[in-house]
Amino acid sequence: MTAHVTTADEHAHTHPTPGTYTKVGLVLFILTALEVALYEITFGEHAGALGDLHLVFVPMLLALSFAKFALVAMFYMHLKQDHRLFSGVFVFPLIIAGVVIMALATLMAYHMAFAKSGG
Repeated sequence: MTAHVTTADEHAHTHPTPGTYTKVGLVLFILTALEVALYEITFGEHAGALGDLHLVFVPMLLALSFAKFALVAMFYMHLKQDHRLFSGVFVFPLIIAGVVIMALATLMAYHMAFAKSGG
């Protein structure tokens, strides 16, 4: 009967290198610049340069923000290296919150359209 002894090396996670953090930081910077550019093209001095973006402004801004959030959660909160259960515990409530927010936004849009129609 032999006992299996686990060492710290077997459970060690491979953490990202400083170069990886630099690349993630650069991507976060680019995503933030895209958010600012989207605002400027939609509402700023250059409004209307690419047509009327008012209808897609919020969904595009939410998509960019979600991408930034995912990068921060994966790399700076180390969810990418942790067990998948921790990621699930972290992500599942966010999905529920997103569904609830979208449902409320849809309900509000319906309510506003119904009120404008005089019904």
